[in-house]
Amino acid sequence: MIITIPGEPKGKGRPRFTKRGFTYTPKDTADYEKKVRFCTQESLPIGYEPTETALKAQILAYFPIPKSFSKQKQRDAIACKLLPTVKPDSDNIAKIILDSLNGLAFLDDKQVTELYVYKAYDDNPRVVVRLSEASKESHQ
Repeated sequence: MIITIPGEPKGKGRPRFTKRGFTYTPKDTADYEKKVRFCTQESLPIGYEPTETALKAQILAYFPIPKSFSKQKQRDAIACKLLPTVKPDSDNIAKIILDSLNGLAFLDDKQVTELYVYKAYDDNPRVVVRLSEASKESHQ
């Protein structure tokens, strides 16, 4: 299964606290989770039921090339000679994506036994998620 989320990759934000001690999810995190869920629902076939099997998840996060980059740096970024070492962190990208897929693509993100996150620059910012059944051959 392949899911594409257009736009700049986002990471999972930390929970916030009110003055009275209640916790809440930051608005930009909640909005991005809704976007991921919408794109997932659009990608799934009609009548799809969340899988219960162990899964391998590949998350490819493509960031926009900064306009401040020189022409040479832009070429290096497109050729993947220059990779983004910017926020959000890879683990926060994975967290927001996998949390958003709970109950849609799979029952729970604990089913993901193999995880790969890759960050690169591209003219078309997006996140591409590839889910497949995990196999013991891939661990040997």
